[in-house]
Amino acid sequence: MYVCICNAIRENELRNVARRCPGDAEACYAALGKRPSCGTCLDDAEDIIFEEREMAFEPTSVAA
Repeated sequence: MYVCICNAIRENELRNVARRCPGDAEACYAALGKRPSCGTCLDDAEDIIFEEREMAFEPTSVAA
């Protein structure tokens, strides 16, 4: 699925960059070599980035 139509950024690309780029959606776009154009995607992009980072830090199990 495309998150940003203007820049043809797919959700999987955004999720991958969110794991290595500590910034907001605009910083993640920059890491992909893009800039927001119309900006309508930024709220959705922020949600995806937040979700991806939350999943990356969830503990999978607790040692007993």
